[in-house]
Amino acid sequence: MSTKRVRILVLICSTRPGALGPAVGEWLIETLAPSVATLGVDLVPLSLGDLGLPFLDEEEHPSSGVYHHEHTRRWSRCVDRADGFVVVTPEYNYGMPATLKNALDYLGPEWAWKPVGFVSYGNTSAGTRAVQHAKQVVTTLRLVPVGASVAIRIGDAMHGDRFRPATHLADAARGMLAELVRVAHAVTPLRERGHANAVPGPVAGSYARRLVPDDAPEVTVLQRCCWVEEAFANDTLAMPALRESLDEVRAWLADWHVTGLWRDGRLLGMVRARRTGADLHIGRLAVVPDLRGYGLGRWLLHAGESTGRGCRRVLLSTGTGSSRNLALYRRQGYAPLPGSTEDGVVHLAKSVAA
Repeated sequence: MSTKRVRILVLICSTRPGALGPAVGEWLIETLAPSVATLGVDLVPLSLGDLGLPFLDEEEHPSSGVYHHEHTRRWSRCVDRADGFVVVTPEYNYGMPATLKNALDYLGPEWAWKPVGFVSYGNTSAGTRAVQHAKQVVTTLRLVPVGASVAIRIGDAMHGDRFRPATHLADAARGMLAELVRVAHAVTPLRERGHANAVPGPVAGSYARRLVPDDAPEVTVLQRCCWVEEAFANDTLAMPALRESLDEVRAWLADWHVTGLWRDGRLLGMVRARRTGADLHIGRLAVVPDLRGYGLGRWLLHAGESTGRGCRRVLLSTGTGSSRNLALYRRQGYAPLPGSTEDGVVHLAKSVAA
């Protein structure tokens, strides 16, 4: 289950003055605009010429992820945030432009398990030989080329000085984007498991990593799924987890250390932690209802506690009617603070050995 919009980077590869690439990219973005909302996609155009990448000048191998230059780190951030790519490329001498090869060679892990589609243009071959050349490289980087593509013969698409491709090419572009989005969703679990910060989870096929503001849609769905039961148990709807907007969720994801447990692209559970002086505050412990009773809550609680090394006390709260939560916390050594039960909330604490 994923509610996150798919971020597709549209790479305009030609840097030659007066090149056709910007016009092709503009046509593509305009053509795909009606499909963006339906498919839940953000298209982000980027010209390789605007990156300012010199020929590869990093000392470390790209697979290490160690970058010494700001232009590399900036490029890494762009690619890492993307869920897929559309490469808009000409064909130069039976191959792809050196700018594209250079941009691909700069990075390693950031490309892995993301789909890529091609929009090529040229004369006799409509740029298809550049695409075949590029596919040898992108598959080595563990990018996943989609089958649908767009191949444009310049002679057929130019009408005077205006670029106006035939209608069937627009249909091909929409088909390519639809396939790109399907593959992006399908390979998300592979990418998540390969995340640099991912660790094995407590159930087969699960993995945990720190959540970031971009995970707000999944977190919002999880909260509203889990806290409905809490609302009934405590006879109140006045629970922030049920009412927060996406922006409010993004804000606290940036402020807390939040561990998320995933499997096959689905957020199974989470817990947040934040240190204040010698105290560690734990909150928003949640597990999807269909997987309760398998130890996921206990595992996540321990994961949250592990972020507070050096703290003397761990604090958390729950509703007075949340019997399942209270039983879990008591088994894990938490006890209610004296006189702390008020407004339907009980505050608990656990001392941590020095």
